[in-house]
Amino acid sequence: MKIIKTILYGTLVFFILCCGVIVLCAVKPETSTRIANALKLNENEDYALSPVPGKTPEQSMGNTENQGITDVILPEETEESDLSDYETVSPVSVPVSNISGQNTDETQNTDVQIDPATYGIIVPPGVEGRSGYQPVQDESSEIDDEEAEEIQNELGFGETGDGLTFDLWFYPYYAMLDETGQHLYRQIYANALALNESFAPIEDISVSGLRDVFAAVYNDHPELFWMETAYACKFKRSGECVEIDLQFNSTSGNLSQSKSTFESKVKEITDGAQGLESNYEKEKYVHDSLVANIDYVSSAPMNQSAYSALVNGKTVCAGYARAFQYILQQLGIPCYYCTGYAGESHAWNIVALEDGYYNVDVTWDDAGSGTYEYFNKSDWEYAGNHLRQELSVNLPPCNGEVYRNLEVSSDDNKEDDDSTDLRRSLEELGLNADASLKTLDEYYNDCYEKLKANGKGRSSFHNVISGQMLFNSVYSGYQTDGYRKGYMDKAMSDLEAESFRIDWSIEELKGGYYLITHDVTIQ
Repeated sequence: MKIIKTILYGTLVFFILCCGVIVLCAVKPETSTRIANALKLNENEDYALSPVPGKTPEQSMGNTENQGITDVILPEETEESDLSDYETVSPVSVPVSNISGQNTDETQNTDVQIDPATYGIIVPPGVEGRSGYQPVQDESSEIDDEEAEEIQNELGFGETGDGLTFDLWFYPYYAMLDETGQHLYRQIYANALALNESFAPIEDISVSGLRDVFAAVYNDHPELFWMETAYACKFKRSGECVEIDLQFNSTSGNLSQSKSTFESKVKEITDGAQGLESNYEKEKYVHDSLVANIDYVSSAPMNQSAYSALVNGKTVCAGYARAFQYILQQLGIPCYYCTGYAGESHAWNIVALEDGYYNVDVTWDDAGSGTYEYFNKSDWEYAGNHLRQELSVNLPPCNGEVYRNLEVSSDDNKEDDDSTDLRRSLEELGLNADASLKTLDEYYNDCYEKLKANGKGRSSFHNVISGQMLFNSVYSGYQTDGYRKGYMDKAMSDLEAESFRIDWSIEELKGGYYLITHDVTIQ
């Protein structure tokens, strides 16, 4: 009887407790959630894994607190900027760029839109359209792990290039690479010589890293006239390249004959230059020979090669520049292939003489009856119409003086006519050259002081900077985080601001100056 009473009392107590829990959960719903979670602690741990939006289950790292999520960013993948606070302005309505950002400790999403046509470059009359340079084309593709493993097991390195050396005085792009890049450079060069189209990279390299290496080989070696500007690589999901594929033009079909024809044309010019006393005289002789024997033809076959210029006599800027580069190399004069923007994608040369470096654009000098308008010029003289890009920004500045403007063009004998120069001068704008900014630090400090003085809200200010090299640095800063580190982050912190937007535009002025105007909104 006592046992039955004990069971009945126990049941009653349990019932009362259950009712109390039910009432408590009704009053405080979060209690039921904690209980439910506690009851799941002993379940299979896979229960805690939930797919992250936009990822495969293999990429998802779980949704538990303090658990990290690792994204695999594939080549060419970019993260869209969060510009929800502001209306996005297209490059058409914003002359140079629009930049928005948030003042947080996290990595910033920054949208930089820059229209190359508004660099302040003005193409002089008579040379419009005389360009034609084609940047290196990466035709890479992703493959699955199974195909990658098969390639790695079957495809060899081809020629390794071990034992090759390159004089940094003549091959500056090689010097721009680290040890890994230089090893791959030697391998690509050796396989191009051997006409090996496909091979495995001898070093681990990403897709973007391979592009720089290939461009370095191509830019340093105009004698590889059979190698096209396009190449391909097959890469794994991780972005690691497992196969490199070179492309060759039609001269590779009978390469020994093509080389013989090419070198005979080179010799015709070097024989005439060898007896001249100075490197300057040799340089001028080569310049004049190319101007006399080559025609600019935009549709010329193989027009990115020195072969098209020297053998076929028809080419575009790339062919002129690579022919000039190779012949001067053969004469022992360092000459570099420089690429960038001059109204369109363009190529020209940088030549080293006794006192420094000089810009030379044989293509533009071949306009009309031939001139020396673009022969042995400084960066200041090229500032209004040539802008270096890609790896060429790392080439040395051209500030030689001794061999500048020694030759007289036929047009130089005419009375100067400034009527076609539409650029404004500092005097017209009421500005003083003494107030122009000469260094990047000066520019950043000036921007910071003006932002701080203007405070929050919408404001506008301008700076005047001197020379293309400084302009290149300013422009590069807006492509990267340089402008943030240079002045924006500090200004935002001092103003205790949370977000900003910059619209900036550039006007080239006479005398190698640039007027930079900033329209800023800070909140």
